[in-house]
Amino acid sequence: MSTTDTIAAIATPPGQGGVGIVRISGSSVWKIADAVFQSSERPSQAKGGTFLHGNVVAADSAEIDEALCLIFRAPKSYTGEDTIEIQGHGGPIVLKTILRRCLEEGARMADPGEFTKRAFLNGKMDLVQAEAVADLIHAQSDRAAKAALEQLEGGLSNRFNALYDGLMGAAADIETTLDFIEDELPDDVFPNLGKQMDENFQRLENLLATWDEGRLLREGASVVIMGRPNAGKSTLFNALLGHDRAIVTELPGTTRDVLEETFVLDGVPLRILDTAGLRETECLIEQEGIRRARAHSAAADIAIYLIDSSQPFSPEDGLHLAKLDPKRTVVILNKKDKRHSSFIFHLSSFTAIDASLLSGTGSGAICTAIAEKLGGISQTPAHAVISERHRDLLETARTELLQACKRIAESGEPGAAPAAEHLRAALEALGQVTGRVYHNELLDSIFSRFCIGK
Repeated sequence: MSTTDTIAAIATPPGQGGVGIVRISGSSVWKIADAVFQSSERPSQAKGGTFLHGNVVAADSAEIDEALCLIFRAPKSYTGEDTIEIQGHGGPIVLKTILRRCLEEGARMADPGEFTKRAFLNGKMDLVQAEAVADLIHAQSDRAAKAALEQLEGGLSNRFNALYDGLMGAAADIETTLDFIEDELPDDVFPNLGKQMDENFQRLENLLATWDEGRLLREGASVVIMGRPNAGKSTLFNALLGHDRAIVTELPGTTRDVLEETFVLDGVPLRILDTAGLRETECLIEQEGIRRARAHSAAADIAIYLIDSSQPFSPEDGLHLAKLDPKRTVVILNKKDKRHSSFIFHLSSFTAIDASLLSGTGSGAICTAIAEKLGGISQTPAHAVISERHRDLLETARTELLQACKRIAESGEPGAAPAAEHLRAALEALGQVTGRVYHNELLDSIFSRFCIGK
């Protein structure tokens, strides 16, 4: 990629800090650096990989800040271009002033993700690795960060490349058969092609199988806490978070709106929602809270339903549970220390846990049950997993590959030409995953979610 402009941006988060960084990259970086940074050695003459100590100065040579200037010479930089990073004091006014000086000397403000976009266009990373940069920045847990780091280091790209190369080989073999005169092909050609495509199809399926884990690590699982009034929902909410976030009283209907907080369980971020107690009520505000509780329950990954076992089992609880999926529901039989003599929970299709939340009994079992409902993801080592964009393109490739396999299986040699067309379409979709095939709209979509300065 040949760039004619130079971009600059603050590369550290807003706010105060000990150190703040302004990053500048592009063809005019040395002219700008010499104008804004004074040191015993001019930045344009310094070796790559070295620091200069000096001052950032205004156009009239007045000192703006004492700083360090880190030198990167192409192609050994993040973007693959000549780049400098001015590391000054981390106050917002100082950093904005340094950035303004760079803009005065000819740089332009970088777009969101433009440094990483240039790294992709200059061959420093593929699109899957570029997306990992954003995933690493936005990681909500250690597990998510480890998965993003493996992706950044090429773990996921290698799997996509193996699939792409395998399908490319199959496509080449199929297209080679088109040059043969009818009945001249060896008998084992198409059986071998079928086996080859089956192997690639399994690679594709294995990648698709990581989607659920990828969604949970990037977005978090939604866990809604439900139940009738005074069952202990807000007590559980506070217990999971480790502090008093929700108001807890003996008055029914205390919680009327949905409260949401994030809680990390074994490396998987959870969005915990405390909801209004389910009951018939004349209060319009409480009615709206109950409606929202049901709506969140329908969309949640996991529902936790609390039952007050100090009272006889209520038919209302049975009616509410009948609307929930046992595979994604955990039932908590709360207040076991005050259990009513006639209480019997007889819905065997549900996972049920005895607890006494006020005393803290049962919290560990509840977390274990949630982890199991998530498919035991927390029990496996962290690894790179596909995103929603990857999944959509893989689904397209899967459809095309199935059609190619069908053509070969049903028609043999006459099906070679249409099978080759389907394989080319599959390769087109896979190429967009890593960036072998790309267009401006694709890049804009990916890099627009990056922060400015990255």
